[in-house]
Amino acid sequence: MTQNFDAIIIGAGQAGPFLAARLAQAGKKVAIVERKLFGGTCVNTGCMPTKTMVASAYAAHIARRAADYGVETSASVSVDMKRVQARAAKVTLDARSGLESWLKSMPGCTVIEGQARFEAANTVRVGEQALTAPNVFINVGGRANVPDMPGVNTVAFLTNTTMLQVDFVPRHLVVVGGSYIGLEFAQMFRRFGSKVTVVEQSGRLIGREDEDVSLAIAEILKNEDIAIRTHAECISLAPHAEGVAVHVSCTQGAPTVVGSHVLLAVGRLPNTHDLGLDRAGVAVDARGYIKVDDRLQTNVPGVFALGDCNGRGAFTHTSYNDFEIVAANLLDGADRRVSQRIPAYALYIDPPLGRVGMTETQARASGKKLLIGTRPMSKVGRAVEKGETQGFMKLIADADSKRILGASILGVGGDEAIHGIIDVMNADVPYTKQQWAVPIHPTVSELIPTVLGDMQPVR
Repeated sequence: MTQNFDAIIIGAGQAGPFLAARLAQAGKKVAIVERKLFGGTCVNTGCMPTKTMVASAYAAHIARRAADYGVETSASVSVDMKRVQARAAKVTLDARSGLESWLKSMPGCTVIEGQARFEAANTVRVGEQALTAPNVFINVGGRANVPDMPGVNTVAFLTNTTMLQVDFVPRHLVVVGGSYIGLEFAQMFRRFGSKVTVVEQSGRLIGREDEDVSLAIAEILKNEDIAIRTHAECISLAPHAEGVAVHVSCTQGAPTVVGSHVLLAVGRLPNTHDLGLDRAGVAVDARGYIKVDDRLQTNVPGVFALGDCNGRGAFTHTSYNDFEIVAANLLDGADRRVSQRIPAYALYIDPPLGRVGMTETQARASGKKLLIGTRPMSKVGRAVEKGETQGFMKLIADADSKRILGASILGVGGDEAIHGIIDVMNADVPYTKQQWAVPIHPTVSELIPTVLGDMQPVR
């Protein structure tokens, strides 16, 4: 039996449910298919549980620093990982249950649970059910990449997903991968009480950021006694009596790090391998990401890909923006495109890194005449008052147009303060508009006009 719909949505991540709601409100008959957990990566294995655990780690860190603030504690700080893990699990469960209930009660929307596979461009099968629709939207997200490194099949390893199930404090956690996910877990578990070593293949952490940002982050982590091993050009894993041996092949330091547990944090892969995309004729790249145009349509008319699986963004906010683009174009007669999106994101170590637009390296390579302004967080009153003065802020602008090209705010409140820059960039106005704003004191954001006023030409 075949059921006919106006739209089929595969995956209930961050884009799918909101698109289902918009389409249903517009009078469309919608089917949304979810094979496992409603809410996608953010709700189940990403933002919500990890940032909940980051909050617990921050509480432990501040408690240990209580004397710095003139506060005396009567006992040493200990962490109950079972309660930490249970708290994160509850946040996830509450969000997932709420989303599932919303979808299942939505007029005009049929929720189907099971594995969806294409049989043709406009036909999807879920078990015994065949579904057809003129428009199909793929929102299947991604998963942790497990590289075929030597010895990976000989040891028990953790990923960002299984790490959330850890309800104990590992004696020594070795994190393979010195980028965003790996660094968040590294600092988090160090604050829970684990010894932590970060192993990174390249010469520095988070290589997509400017070197000054990378070095400052490394210093922040080293200040918390997190060991960092870069230039690990030949990583391999092997069982060890104490857990797992990670061969790092560095030019300095011991060639092998022995840990009780190892976390692989070496990128993501899209969940597109079992969708039958070949039957629909949908093109993917070498890593399995679905190729889309500037309006998120695939090479097959009527088939769209949203969220992590299209390779055009790896964040909850970009997935949601994918929904906004598709909905505006299909339902509102708009012409919105991915290329209009200004990239922005954050790294949630403590203090956090807020980022928008170009790095300094990218701006210099653009050939534009540049203005750059910087300020250490040690000269930001709010940071001094909070006793959190690590990091700095850096703003980059086009000297001719006076448009901001990018910014990095590494420091307390950096993930929030960066939004003032994001707003000015999206408004496409000269930075002088923000330079003459009158921000609230005392805040981190109040120093942005000061930095803008001190912009200097790049030599």
